[in-house]
Amino acid sequence: MTNIVESFKKIQLNINKISSDKKVNVIAVSKKFPITHIQPLLDYGHLHFGENKVQEAISKWTVIKKDNDNIKLHMVGKLQSNKAKDAVKLFDYIHSLDNQKLADTLAKNQINLGKELKYFIQVNIGNEIQKSGVPVNEIDSFYNYCINSAKLNVIGLMIIPPNDQQTKKYFQSINELNKSLALNELSMGMSADYPEAILHGSTFVRIGSSIFGPRS
Repeated sequence: MTNIVESFKKIQLNINKISSDKKVNVIAVSKKFPITHIQPLLDYGHLHFGENKVQEAISKWTVIKKDNDNIKLHMVGKLQSNKAKDAVKLFDYIHSLDNQKLADTLAKNQINLGKELKYFIQVNIGNEIQKSGVPVNEIDSFYNYCINSAKLNVIGLMIIPPNDQQTKKYFQSINELNKSLALNELSMGMSADYPEAILHGSTFVRIGSSIFGPRS
Protein backbone atom coordinates (compact mmCIF):
# COMPACT_ATOMS: atom_id res chain seq x y z
CA MET A 1 0.00 0.00 0.00
CA THR A 2 2.90 2.39 0.66
CA ASN A 3 3.76 1.87 -3.02
CA ILE A 4 0.69 3.97 -3.90
CA VAL A 5 2.07 7.01 -2.08
CA GLU A 6 5.53 6.42 -3.57
CA SER A 7 4.03 6.19 -7.06
CA PHE A 8 2.11 9.41 -6.47
CA LYS A 9 5.24 11.21 -5.24
CA LYS A 10 7.15 10.15 -8.37
CA ILE A 11 4.39 11.52 -10.60
CA GLN A 12 4.28 14.77 -8.63
CA LEU A 13 8.07 15.10 -8.91
CA ASN A 14 7.87 14.49 -12.64
CA ILE A 15 5.14 17.13 -13.01
CA ASN A 16 7.17 19.67 -11.04
CA LYS A 17 10.09 19.15 -13.43
CA ILE A 18 7.87 19.63 -16.49
CA SER A 19 5.87 22.56 -15.14
CA SER A 20 7.45 24.78 -12.54
CA ASP A 21 5.54 27.87 -13.63
CA LYS A 22 1.91 26.71 -13.30
CA LYS A 23 -0.11 24.56 -10.91
CA VAL A 24 -1.11 21.16 -12.26
CA ASN A 25 -3.77 19.25 -10.32
CA VAL A 26 -3.45 15.48 -10.20
CA ILE A 27 -6.82 13.73 -10.17
CA ALA A 28 -6.21 10.26 -8.73
CA VAL A 29 -8.74 8.20 -10.69
CA SER A 30 -9.95 5.68 -8.13
CA LYS A 31 -12.72 3.97 -10.11
CA LYS A 32 -13.08 0.25 -9.38
CA PHE A 33 -10.74 0.47 -6.39
CA PRO A 34 -12.18 0.06 -2.87
CA ILE A 35 -11.55 2.75 -0.26
CA THR A 36 -9.17 0.38 1.55
CA HIS A 37 -6.93 0.55 -1.54
CA ILE A 38 -7.23 4.35 -1.83
CA GLN A 39 -6.78 5.05 1.90
CA PRO A 40 -2.96 5.50 1.86
CA LEU A 41 -3.32 8.44 -0.54
CA LEU A 42 -6.11 9.92 1.60
CA ASP A 43 -3.90 9.55 4.68
CA TYR A 44 -1.06 11.24 2.78
CA GLY A 45 -3.35 14.24 2.33
CA HIS A 46 -4.16 14.15 -1.36
CA LEU A 47 -7.50 15.83 -2.12
CA HIS A 48 -8.47 15.36 -5.79
CA PHE A 49 -10.05 12.01 -6.75
CA GLY A 50 -11.89 10.88 -9.88
CA GLU A 51 -14.75 8.44 -10.42
CA ASN A 52 -16.64 7.51 -13.58
CA LYS A 53 -19.84 6.00 -12.15
CA VAL A 54 -22.20 7.93 -9.89
CA GLN A 55 -23.49 4.91 -7.91
CA GLU A 56 -19.99 3.62 -7.16
CA ALA A 57 -18.93 7.10 -6.07
CA ILE A 58 -21.91 7.46 -3.72
CA SER A 59 -21.13 4.20 -1.94
CA LYS A 60 -17.42 5.01 -1.62
CA TRP A 61 -17.27 8.75 -0.94
CA THR A 62 -20.45 9.98 0.79
CA VAL A 63 -19.25 9.40 4.36
CA ILE A 64 -15.64 10.37 3.64
CA LYS A 65 -16.67 13.69 2.08
CA LYS A 66 -18.93 14.48 5.04
CA ASP A 67 -15.94 14.00 7.33
CA ASN A 68 -13.53 15.96 5.10
CA ASP A 69 -15.05 18.71 2.99
CA ASN A 70 -11.62 19.57 1.53
CA ILE A 71 -11.78 16.49 -0.69
CA LYS A 72 -12.67 17.38 -4.27
CA LEU A 73 -14.46 14.69 -6.25
CA HIS A 74 -14.32 14.73 -10.05
CA MET A 75 -16.82 12.99 -12.35
CA VAL A 76 -14.61 11.88 -15.23
CA GLY A 77 -16.95 9.42 -16.96
CA LYS A 78 -20.04 9.75 -19.10
CA LEU A 79 -22.87 11.34 -17.10
CA GLN A 80 -26.50 10.53 -17.89
CA SER A 81 -29.13 13.20 -17.22
CA ASN A 82 -31.04 10.87 -14.86
CA LYS A 83 -27.95 10.76 -12.59
CA ALA A 84 -27.45 14.53 -12.60
CA LYS A 85 -29.14 15.17 -9.24
CA ASP A 86 -26.98 12.60 -7.43
CA ALA A 87 -23.90 13.92 -9.23
CA VAL A 88 -24.56 17.50 -8.12
CA LYS A 89 -25.02 16.32 -4.53
CA LEU A 90 -21.67 14.52 -4.35
CA PHE A 91 -19.24 15.86 -6.96
CA ASP A 92 -17.34 19.14 -7.11
CA TYR A 93 -16.23 18.95 -10.75
CA ILE A 94 -17.85 17.42 -13.83
CA HIS A 95 -15.44 16.72 -16.71
CA SER A 96 -18.00 15.29 -19.15
CA LEU A 97 -20.51 18.05 -19.90
CA ASP A 98 -21.48 17.22 -23.49
CA ASN A 99 -25.10 18.06 -24.35
CA GLN A 100 -27.81 20.66 -23.78
CA LYS A 101 -30.21 18.35 -21.94
CA LEU A 102 -27.50 17.49 -19.43
CA ALA A 103 -26.57 21.18 -19.02
CA ASP A 104 -30.22 22.08 -18.29
CA THR A 105 -30.66 19.22 -15.81
CA LEU A 106 -27.46 20.05 -13.97
CA ALA A 107 -28.43 23.73 -13.82
CA LYS A 108 -31.86 22.91 -12.36
CA ASN A 109 -30.38 20.60 -9.72
CA GLN A 110 -27.75 23.15 -8.75
CA ILE A 111 -30.52 25.66 -8.02
CA ASN A 112 -32.60 23.10 -6.10
CA LEU A 113 -29.64 21.94 -4.01
CA GLY A 114 -28.03 25.37 -3.58
CA LYS A 115 -24.68 24.17 -4.84
CA GLU A 116 -22.40 25.30 -7.68
CA LEU A 117 -20.04 22.89 -9.41
CA LYS A 118 -17.16 23.51 -11.81
CA TYR A 119 -17.47 22.11 -15.32
CA PHE A 120 -15.33 20.99 -18.22
CA ILE A 121 -16.94 20.60 -21.64
CA GLN A 122 -15.91 17.30 -23.18
CA VAL A 123 -14.78 17.75 -26.78
CA ASN A 124 -14.85 14.89 -29.28
CA ILE A 125 -11.59 16.05 -30.81
CA GLY A 126 -11.29 13.16 -33.27
CA ASN A 127 -14.99 12.96 -34.23
CA GLU A 128 -15.08 9.35 -33.03
CA ILE A 129 -18.50 7.72 -33.23
CA GLN A 130 -17.91 5.59 -30.13
CA LYS A 131 -16.88 8.53 -27.92
CA SER A 132 -18.91 11.15 -26.12
CA GLY A 133 -18.20 14.84 -26.50
CA VAL A 134 -19.19 17.92 -28.45
CA PRO A 135 -17.82 18.19 -32.01
CA VAL A 136 -15.19 20.92 -32.40
CA ASN A 137 -17.34 22.97 -34.78
CA GLU A 138 -20.15 23.15 -32.17
CA ILE A 139 -18.01 24.13 -29.17
CA ASP A 140 -18.54 27.90 -29.43
CA SER A 141 -22.33 27.69 -29.49
CA PHE A 142 -22.48 25.00 -26.78
CA TYR A 143 -20.11 26.94 -24.52
CA ASN A 144 -22.22 30.09 -24.94
CA TYR A 145 -25.36 28.12 -24.12
CA CYS A 146 -23.81 26.67 -20.97
CA ILE A 147 -22.65 30.00 -19.55
CA ASN A 148 -25.44 32.31 -20.77
CA SER A 149 -28.57 30.14 -20.69
CA ALA A 150 -27.76 27.35 -18.22
CA LYS A 151 -25.53 29.65 -16.11
CA LEU A 152 -22.98 26.92 -15.46
CA ASN A 153 -19.46 27.67 -14.27
CA VAL A 154 -17.48 26.27 -17.21
CA ILE A 155 -13.78 26.47 -16.37
CA GLY A 156 -12.26 24.58 -19.31
CA LEU A 157 -12.38 21.89 -21.96
CA MET A 158 -11.66 18.16 -21.62
CA ILE A 159 -10.54 15.54 -24.15
CA ILE A 160 -9.73 11.86 -24.39
CA PRO A 161 -7.67 11.85 -27.60
CA PRO A 162 -7.96 9.12 -30.25
CA ASN A 163 -5.48 6.28 -29.95
CA ASP A 164 -3.79 6.93 -33.29
CA GLN A 165 -0.27 8.10 -32.38
CA GLN A 166 -1.18 11.76 -32.96
CA THR A 167 -1.76 12.72 -29.34
CA LYS A 168 0.50 15.79 -29.56
CA LYS A 169 -1.57 17.19 -32.44
CA TYR A 170 -4.83 16.80 -30.48
CA PHE A 171 -3.36 18.33 -27.32
CA GLN A 172 -2.08 21.31 -29.29
CA SER A 173 -5.43 21.78 -31.02
CA ILE A 174 -7.51 21.66 -27.83
CA ASN A 175 -5.12 24.02 -26.05
CA GLU A 176 -5.64 26.59 -28.83
CA LEU A 177 -9.42 26.10 -28.68
CA ASN A 178 -9.36 26.50 -24.88
CA LYS A 179 -7.40 29.76 -25.21
CA SER A 180 -9.80 31.05 -27.87
CA LEU A 181 -12.59 30.78 -25.29
CA ALA A 182 -10.38 32.52 -22.68
CA LEU A 183 -10.67 29.51 -20.35
CA ASN A 184 -8.00 29.04 -17.69
CA GLU A 185 -8.23 25.30 -16.98
CA LEU A 186 -7.74 22.30 -19.26
CA SER A 187 -8.44 18.64 -18.44
CA MET A 188 -6.29 16.27 -20.49
CA GLY A 189 -3.62 13.66 -19.99
CA MET A 190 -3.71 10.24 -18.35
CA SER A 191 -1.10 7.75 -17.13
CA ALA A 192 0.43 7.19 -20.58
CA ASP A 193 0.52 10.77 -21.86
CA TYR A 194 0.28 13.26 -18.99
CA PRO A 195 3.79 14.77 -19.55
CA GLU A 196 2.87 15.68 -23.14
CA ALA A 197 -0.51 17.03 -21.97
CA ILE A 198 1.14 19.33 -19.42
CA LEU A 199 3.54 20.65 -22.06
CA HIS A 200 0.43 21.62 -24.05
CA GLY A 201 -1.29 23.49 -21.26
CA SER A 202 -3.14 20.87 -19.21
CA THR A 203 -3.91 21.98 -15.64
CA PHE A 204 -5.81 18.83 -14.57
CA VAL A 205 -4.39 15.37 -15.34
CA ARG A 206 -6.45 12.23 -14.70
CA ILE A 207 -4.13 9.46 -13.50
CA GLY A 208 -5.28 6.04 -12.35
CA SER A 209 -3.15 2.97 -13.03
CA SER A 210 0.20 4.75 -12.57
CA ILE A 211 -0.86 5.53 -9.00
CA PHE A 212 -3.08 2.64 -7.95
CA GLY A 213 -1.78 -0.17 -10.18
CA PRO A 214 -3.76 -2.25 -12.70
CA ARG A 215 -7.50 -2.65 -12.22
CA SER A 216 -8.89 -6.14 -11.79
